[in-house]
Amino acid sequence: MPAKKTTTAAVNTGAEKKTTVKKTAAKKTTAAKTTTRKTCAKKPCAKKPAEIKAEVKEETKVETPVEVKAVEKPAVQLKSVQDYIDIINWKKGEANGMDWLYIEIKADDLLTEVEAGSDNLAVVCKAMLDCMLEGDTFVVDSTAEGRVDPALTVRYYCDNLSPERRKYFAI
Repeated sequence: MPAKKTTTAAVNTGAEKKTTVKKTAAKKTTAAKTTTRKTCAKKPCAKKPAEIKAEVKEETKVETPVEVKAVEKPAVQLKSVQDYIDIINWKKGEANGMDWLYIEIKADDLLTEVEAGSDNLAVVCKAMLDCMLEGDTFVVDSTAEGRVDPALTVRYYCDNLSPERRKYFAI
């Protein structure tokens, strides 16, 4: 701990004043240490035990063939028809809650929204047809087999979602 020096000085007015001054020790500078390894000129140097062990390990090291396993890509789980039916019914319920009269869903847009980049169009179209109730209409109908078409667009009326409404294809 540095020493403190207290002095008393007299001011011209005759009042005494105390001041405290800290003394700090001068910093010591140290020379950088360098290490050099001695070499033997006349006879070979003795090896340290750690160096001997390292050489023995290198000599006894047997290379074993490493099997490289190919990283398997996880199988893509495609959504089922029931998953898409649940999504469409949720969208219809949301539209009903906002007092919308209808919503239009396009098959390609629904597929991109839920499973971008997958080829699951047949499942999407089947779910869209299964969700149709009486009064719902095709905005863009497909003439393709099974109505599987990315342009398939259905207008679902959301003003009456009662379970007593019959299915579109049951009429």
